[in-house]
Amino acid sequence: MTSTEVSNSALWEQELKAAWGNHASNVRFLGQVGLPKPGMRILEIGCGQGPMMQFLRSLGHDVVGIDATIDPLRSWDHRGRVCVASGEQLPFPDDSFDLVLSFDVFEHVPDSDQHLRDVARVLRRPGHYLIGTPNKWTNSLIEPIMWTKRVGFRRALHCFEPPGHCSLHNFWQLRDRFSRNGYQPRFFDIPVVNDYFFAKIRHLFGSVGVAAVKLVNPDRLPLYMRTNFYVAAVLPQ
Repeated sequence: MTSTEVSNSALWEQELKAAWGNHASNVRFLGQVGLPKPGMRILEIGCGQGPMMQFLRSLGHDVVGIDATIDPLRSWDHRGRVCVASGEQLPFPDDSFDLVLSFDVFEHVPDSDQHLRDVARVLRRPGHYLIGTPNKWTNSLIEPIMWTKRVGFRRALHCFEPPGHCSLHNFWQLRDRFSRNGYQPRFFDIPVVNDYFFAKIRHLFGSVGVAAVKLVNPDRLPLYMRTNFYVAAVLPQ
C-alpha cells in the first residue's frame, strides 16, 4: 500500500472508526508495513462484517475471507468471496496467498501452533502474516471486569471461559511462538487510543478510567506493555 493510498483512506477511517473499533489502527499498520502490494492475493482470517475486506477491495486488491460463524457474513455484500471455516483448518490449497491478515482473531484460536502451521501452508514464500491481537497482560485486568459487567459477578466467576480469548499472549510468548513456527516476527508501534478505545474504558471504568488513560496514555508505553500488539511475520524463502 502506497502512502497515497493510506492518505486516501482517511475517509474510511472517519466513517468506520466508531463502527469498527480498531479498523483505523489496522489500516495504519498496513501503511507502516507497506503492504499489500499490487498483484498480491490476500486472505483475511476472521473477516467478520467486512471492514478490512471492503477497504482493500476498494483499492483494487484481490482478497478473500473466512470467519468462524455465518452470522456476521450475512450483513454485507461479500460477493461470494468469503466462507465459514476454522483458523486451524484453512480450506485452501498450499501456496494460495501472498499475504494473510487477521485482526482481533489470534486470541480466539485454541491451537495457536496449528493455526500458524496452516497459515504457513497456504502462504507462498516469502509470505507475510500480519496480525493485531490484545496483550495478555492488559487483558488479564480488563477481561474479568468486562465479563462481570456483561453477565454478573456470580456467572463470571463460575463460567469464566471467556467466550473467546483462549489464546492470549504477552510480548515474549507471541514473539517466541512465531519464531518456533518458522516466522520472522517484527512488532510495530501502532497507536490504538481513539474514540472507540475511550468508549470501552468509560464503559468499564467510568470517568476515572478515562482520566487515567489520558494521564498515562498506553500508546506511549514500551511495546511489550501496549494494550494491543501489531506483528508483521515473514516466512522466508
